[in-house]
Amino acid sequence: MNPYIPLGILLALGFGFALLSVGTSLVVGPARANVAKAQAYECGIQPTPQAPEGGRFPVKYYLTAMLFVIFDIEALFLYPFAVAFDQLGLFTLMAVVLFLLNSFFVADAYVWRRGGFEWD
Repeated sequence: MNPYIPLGILLALGFGFALLSVGTSLVVGPARANVAKAQAYECGIQPTPQAPEGGRFPVKYYLTAMLFVIFDIEALFLYPFAVAFDQLGLFTLMAVVLFLLNSFFVADAYVWRRGGFEWD
């Protein structure tokens, strides 16, 4: 048996579920358009056509997004290390620790310096 057959079956099931979900929502869901549906949802706050202070968003939004991406990348790079942990030596452990410390502390120092941790 070809080892790619289960992968193909899983891919077909995933695409089938996606198509079934989208098709069902088109058939079952209401199709009434109104002004409220056309606006962006802002967590219960009335959306404004322009950001405060003349159209520029505060830097803390971007810094929060940057922190999320950095921690996401750290988690992504930890998966291969966690899978092959017993086969790797001390050098790899030190490399991973150095990577984590460097990416964590450099990113945090930058965000702290820019005021990203101050929520006022």
